[in-house]
Amino acid sequence: MVNGAGEVELRVVIDSRTHWETIYRTKDVHEVSWFQSEARRSLDLITRISADRAAPIIDVGGGASILVDNLLAAGYQNLSVLDVSEAALKISRERLGPDAAKVNWIRADILQCTFDEGAHAVWHDRAVFHFLTSAADRQAYVDQVRRAVKPGGYVLVATFAEDGPEYCSNLPVVRYSADGLHSEFGNDFRLVKSEHEDHRTPGGADQSFLYCLCRRE
Repeated sequence: MVNGAGEVELRVVIDSRTHWETIYRTKDVHEVSWFQSEARRSLDLITRISADRAAPIIDVGGGASILVDNLLAAGYQNLSVLDVSEAALKISRERLGPDAAKVNWIRADILQCTFDEGAHAVWHDRAVFHFLTSAADRQAYVDQVRRAVKPGGYVLVATFAEDGPEYCSNLPVVRYSADGLHSEFGNDFRLVKSEHEDHRTPGGADQSFLYCLCRRE
């Protein structure tokens, strides 16, 4: 029998998927606030830490992101893209055409899916973690990272910075300093570097992002 807490958790998962499916089925992906024509900072940081083009890399929440195109163009061969929205994944598959067959596409909620131990050398997340407003969800996310990223691998997470927006896509977010974001992951993740980015939205607004790169010890 599913208890009350289990029912609430299931409702949250369903609502999250419904929200993002609606966004990607009804909006032009080039007009959403997080759209990038090129994932330049993410690509730059990944190429700095991973010279091995066969290294397994996962982009979490990267359904419609251009990063996978950029990584393929840079010669990376072992790529996975995970997103809760099938519509978002479809946008990227159609954009890539035949090259989509080179990517492992995963439709899943990041807090619910199962990862093989140490399956990835690089974990990338731009603008998923900051939607996790409960401590329990953030801990579940970190547990997933700890399981999926092999020792010596890297975790690159981008969130809204302390002076960034309080909401995105009509959902509340948590804003972070570099120390605050690193503290969510703990001592078995060593902070390598942090960078700031002012993202210009398609509508012309500026959004303050923080990128934190950690090494899994």
